[in-house]
Amino acid sequence: MIPRTVPSERAPAAVPAPAPGRIPPRSLARVLASPRVRLGAGAAVVAVTALAVRHRDVSPWEASAFRAVNGLPSSMYPVAWACMQLGTFGAAPVAAGAAWLAGDRELAARLLASGAGTWAIAKLVKQAVRRPRPGALLPGTRCRGRPAAGLGYLSGHAGVAAALGAAALPRLGPGGRALVLITVPAVGLTRVYTGAHLPLDIAGGAALGLAVDAAVTLVIGRTAGPSAAAGHRRQATGPK
Repeated sequence: MIPRTVPSERAPAAVPAPAPGRIPPRSLARVLASPRVRLGAGAAVVAVTALAVRHRDVSPWEASAFRAVNGLPSSMYPVAWACMQLGTFGAAPVAAGAAWLAGDRELAARLLASGAGTWAIAKLVKQAVRRPRPGALLPGTRCRGRPAAGLGYLSGHAGVAAALGAAALPRLGPGGRALVLITVPAVGLTRVYTGAHLPLDIAGGAALGLAVDAAVTLVIGRTAGPSAAAGHRRQATGPK
């Protein structure tokens, strides 16, 4: 007697192989995981926004976006002030110290170098572009808290927050990554809310932070050797 084949025991259908020479598409997250891509993109955005603000003219869309955030109720200031501290220069050594105490010395070095480096380079860019603060460009600007001194473009707070967030993101789980992706833009919005920066100042600062962290990542990868670089790639793509 010939046994009949049970349907569940049949071999699964073969998955068609990709066509020869065809490169599978890469997700945007995997593309942005490359520090070279982040360095190029960040530098490009800094260059474009710097050129856009050189004439000190505030475009209608930028003025409208600024007033929409700057005109929010003053009762939000205590929360905005607390969030704003995540983009100060002191946030870099604090974050680095936390990583050091957690036993991740490589991350501690990256946080300190990225945060402090962004803060220092932002000072140089301010002197090169020399865009004033919003109060000198837009009438009716609401300045909250201690008046911001110096020049407007670009935002050092937005830059430091973006650099620290980019450095920490590969080490965090889903919850931590979601928190970073909310907090980093929030820091920039608080600077608009307090009347310290215009939207293009925030965009340029955040782009600078991403570029500086990418450069630090490349330098650390070269000095640490191939094994460390492979570890960075695994952390960037997440757990299997």
